Amino acid sequence: MLWLHPTAYGLYCEPGDFFIDPWRPVRKALITHAHSDHARWGCGAYMTAEENVPFLRHRLGEISVQGLAWGEKCSINEVQVSFHPAGHIRGAGQIRLEYKGEVWVITGDYKRHPDPTTSSFEPVRAHGLISECTFGMPIYQWPAPEAVIAEIADWWSACISEGKNAVLYAYSLGKAQRLLAMLPAIGPVYVHSSIAPINRLYEAAGVRLLPWKAATEWQKEKGILLIAPPAVQKSRWLSRFEPYEEAQASGWMTIRGRKRQKALDRGFVLSDHADFYQLMQTLRDSEVEQVIFTHGYTEMMTNLARLQGYEATYWQTAYAGENEGGEIGSEAISIG
Repeated sequence: MLWLHPTAYGLYCEPGDFFIDPWRPVRKALITHAHSDHARWGCGAYMTAEENVPFLRHRLGEISVQGLAWGEKCSINEVQVSFHPAGHIRGAGQIRLEYKGEVWVITGDYKRHPDPTTSSFEPVRAHGLISECTFGMPIYQWPAPEAVIAEIADWWSACISEGKNAVLYAYSLGKAQRLLAMLPAIGPVYVHSSIAPINRLYEAAGVRLLPWKAATEWQKEKGILLIAPPAVQKSRWLSRFEPYEEAQASGWMTIRGRKRQKALDRGFVLSDHADFYQLMQTLRDSEVEQVIFTHGYTEMMTNLARLQGYEATYWQTAYAGENEGGEIGSEAISIG
């Protein structure tokens, strides 16, 4: 596949002369979603899903960006481009590329569980797939999101009964809004300053969230739920909310050692990525012959896919996947 290949700037489509989620400034960039390890500042022009445009501008400022409706086709030189829902966060899209009758799909980050804040993942048939595999090990199999939300609600209720606040760490773009859309109204909800403007973008798009306030408006109530990005854990800023318990919602909470390592009171398994079994299901649904894995357990997934009869390999990328640095990336987090 000589027309689509990795470079020092990121994944390059040669006949279209554009890059996909480049990690350095380029002339033209197609962006899967607005997490800052995939959407970098400084490119000459951007193209993305129309639903993603407000989030891309929030993260990158005044940029030249073209938004396409889901499934809308656009030709760039000889390459036909379209975006299809990835389900990862609001606005996240898979990118379908067709050149001389050959179709490749770049999944970007994606998840297959339904999410009330965004369009559901849509399998796209292709000859080849370039797929993330952040959680590409059989140990990662997600419980039903509704069951996890019930666990979080029970924990919050227990904190209230003990006169404590509940501090829940979640990524500021996507995970925080998913929680606010799914949790029941139990008590007052506050969010970190990095989350508040993104909440407003979701609400402007018609997404219903729990009533919330910025943490700067907190009046020393007890029994609140405070949603904050993982970067603020162990910061002096949190001391004002004592006494509190800490928890995190992440796929990594599957491994108990991860919770102990981060000194959390609770860990809830809620991911915005596909689990191992959903990754394998996507290969079947896409009816692909070839697959290239990126950012995750790439070697393991490559070997497993080969055993299933796929022509498989992997590429190294600069994407961080679901971790404490990946979602925030270069974004500055204000503590205060």
